[in-house]
Amino acid sequence: MSDVIERLFHVIQDRRAANPSDSYVANLQQAGLNKILEKVGEESIEVIIAAKDAHISGDTSEVIKETADLWFHSLVMLDYLGETPTSIFAELERRFGTSGITEKQFRKN
Repeated sequence: MSDVIERLFHVIQDRRAANPSDSYVANLQQAGLNKILEKVGEESIEVIIAAKDAHISGDTSEVIKETADLWFHSLVMLDYLGETPTSIFAELERRFGTSGITEKQFRKN
């Protein structure tokens, strides 16, 4: 599963240096962190709305599309911050075998 994420992340890294008028990723990177976070927030809200609609209609096609948009913009954010999906995979792996309730109790706020 992570192969698609890794491939997409490499495309994001490659496009970071492209001409901003030719590349959406380069345009976002040039606009800076606040613009990238704005897109992450916007996509998060769209996922919530799509999920609520899917719950009512039974049609999950929009929630899938919006979640893909959220993941994409989250990867752009990670790249901007100098992080990689590998860091996320490592954190998820670290949490295996730990109850979500227990994990939250030990989190530093």
